[in-house]
Amino acid sequence: MYFVFEKVHQSFQFHAYISLFWLVTSIITSYYKVYRYTNYFRLLRLIVVQALFFTLGFFAYFGIFKEGEVVNTQFKTLIITLSSLGFVKTLYFLLIKKIRQFGNNFKRVVFFEKDDTTKKMIKLFKSRGSLGYSYLGYFSSRTNEDDNYLGNETDLYEFIKNEKVDEIYATLSSLKKSQIKKLTKYTSLHNKTLKLIPNAKEFYSKSRKVEFYDDTLKVLSVKKLPFDLPENRIVKRVFDFLFAAFVCLFIISWLYPILWILIKLESRGPAIFKQEREGFNGEEFVCYKFRSMRINQEADKVHATKNDTRVTRIGAFLRKTSLDEIPQFFNVLLGTMSVVGPRPHLESLALEYQKDVDNYLERHAVKPGITGLAQISGYRGEIKKKSDIKNRVRLDIFYIENWSFMLDVKIVISTVLSIFKGDENAY
Repeated sequence: MYFVFEKVHQSFQFHAYISLFWLVTSIITSYYKVYRYTNYFRLLRLIVVQALFFTLGFFAYFGIFKEGEVVNTQFKTLIITLSSLGFVKTLYFLLIKKIRQFGNNFKRVVFFEKDDTTKKMIKLFKSRGSLGYSYLGYFSSRTNEDDNYLGNETDLYEFIKNEKVDEIYATLSSLKKSQIKKLTKYTSLHNKTLKLIPNAKEFYSKSRKVEFYDDTLKVLSVKKLPFDLPENRIVKRVFDFLFAAFVCLFIISWLYPILWILIKLESRGPAIFKQEREGFNGEEFVCYKFRSMRINQEADKVHATKNDTRVTRIGAFLRKTSLDEIPQFFNVLLGTMSVVGPRPHLESLALEYQKDVDNYLERHAVKPGITGLAQISGYRGEIKKKSDIKNRVRLDIFYIENWSFMLDVKIVISTVLSIFKGDENAY
């Protein structure tokens, strides 16, 4: 019986290790990043590189856990597995290309302005159906050149808004920087992919990556924001849930009764204050806090100010230490908030902020947070002047555009440290 159990344990250990190793190496080698313009050479390179990494991991397992022993049956399994995966990947690649040749699984594309490179790309899309691109036409500020002309720049924005188009190719040699900037924001807002056709002087930056459609044609792809990638949203949600669960089990479980008694002893009313705030995509949700003020009619209209007479003595302590925000970890568990993100605002105040800050609504691209980059940078509490909200929004958008797991960790650590050393804006 023990022998059988040991065999099952070893088998589970091996498959768990090798599955995890495959997942990690496939991310490193970009094994699953095969695009419409990917050629056969790149496909072969991906398969070979992943196979080499995986083979090293296979031998490393036996070197670590089996003291150098390599079992023949397991080695045969390795060869069969790699061969099968390579065959299936290649077969799928060929099958998808064949499906696209028959007009299925295609991307609908338009062009903004034209030059010689643009004309070559249009010719490529028309001649190679296996790429899976359906050319709808082009927009230009110049006069109509042929039957594929769809309109001017204004017509382009209406087209993006109302028509089923997947990708927009903009010709940099014919456009101003202000036009590119406007188009980038508009396509991002309407969840469309923007590709930039470069000229010889075009610069390359972190926000753009080069894509080769054939030996001579290259395009600058405007990279997606971190939260446009589902894997990043999954990582953030898992972190949120685990962190919030830890706080609820080991901190709120004993802290809540103590604060409940102290709040109730000083003033009448519920210990938990509920308030509707703006959340993900601008949708309202109920935000929880420990009540720090006496019951008043202005709670949903006016934020606390310095020496605010509505704030109780225990409330002042809660606000100074940010303990009033702790119930929002229940919001995190419910999925209406995140541990880190832009702070949620009252709808009445948000409408005012939108008038002062052009890109205010971009904050709604992610869930609101208990803490955020703006808060650890000194922008929390009362909004005294327009520059306060502008700086908050600037930092919120920087966070959204540059998110990483380590950035979240840094913000959480900074928030915890600020609780102990205090914040002059916390009142």
